[in-house]
Amino acid sequence: MSTAKVPSLFQPLVLGDITIKNRIGMAALTRNRAPDSYPTDLMKEYYVQRALGGAGLTVTEGILVSLHGSPWTHLPGIWDQNHVKGWKNISDAVHAVGGKIYAQLAHAGRLSHPDDENQKRSGEPVYAPSAIPARGVKFRQIKGDAGDPIPTAIPDPRVIIEQFRRASINAKEAGFDGVELHGANGLLVAQFLDYNSNQRADEWGGSVENHSRFGLEILKAMVDVFGPNVGLKVNPAGGNSDMGMPLQDTLETYSYFLNEADKLGLAYIVLTRYDPRFETYVDGE
Repeated sequence: MSTAKVPSLFQPLVLGDITIKNRIGMAALTRNRAPDSYPTDLMKEYYVQRALGGAGLTVTEGILVSLHGSPWTHLPGIWDQNHVKGWKNISDAVHAVGGKIYAQLAHAGRLSHPDDENQKRSGEPVYAPSAIPARGVKFRQIKGDAGDPIPTAIPDPRVIIEQFRRASINAKEAGFDGVELHGANGLLVAQFLDYNSNQRADEWGGSVENHSRFGLEILKAMVDVFGPNVGLKVNPAGGNSDMGMPLQDTLETYSYFLNEADKLGLAYIVLTRYDPRFETYVDGE
C-alpha cells in the first residue's frame, strides 16, 4: 500500500500525554511465555520485534493483577517486585528502539478453573460477581471434561479494585508508558457489566449504574496512577465465554459505561467485534 493513500496513518499522534511516532498499534496477543508468571528474555525479544516492526504503540498481552485471576498457566503477572524487574527489562528495551508500550491489566474472574495449577497455588477460590458458572467454556489446560465450575461471589469487590491499583503502580515503576484495562472477552470486568453473570443485590449489581461501578472504579484507580495514559478494551457484542445480553440491554449498559469512562479523560477505547468462533473458549487477548 502506498503511504500517499493513507498519509495520516504515518503521522505522530498525541496519546494521553505522550506522543507515538505513528497511528499504528500492536494489539494485545497472548503468548504463554511466562513460566511461573515472570517475564522472560524471549518475551523481551518479542516486544522489541514489535517495536522495530514499526508500531507506534505496543500493548502487552494480558498481565494478571493477582495469581488467583489466572485462566491458565504461563501468563505473566505484575503483583510483586520480581515482576516489576522483569517488565522493566522489557520496557527499557522497547524504549531503546524508539517504541512506546502499554501494559494490559487483567483478571479472569470465573474464567479461572479450580483445578488450574495457578489457581490452586493462590489458595483462593475462583471469584466472580455472582456464583454463576460460565457454561460450556473449554479450559485449554484442563484434561478431560472441565465441567462448568461454580465460582465464589466476591465478598468485597474493592479488594480486586485495589489489586488493579497496585498493578498500575507496579506498571509505572516498571517503566510502562500507560496501562489498558481488559474489559472484554468475558473476563471479570465484562462479568460485572453483564446481568447474566452479575446478579448481585448490592451496590455492584442490579441497575446499569451499579453494573458499571466495578469497571469505572478500576479505571479511576488507573487514572490516579497514570493520569491520561489509560486505555480501555471492551466488546459490547459479547459472545466470548458465555457472555452477551439482548441488544437493548447491551446498548443501555455500554452506553452508560462508555460515556462515564470517557469522562475520565482516557487515552483511547478499543472495541472488538463479535466472533462466533470464540463463543465457548476462554480467550485472553
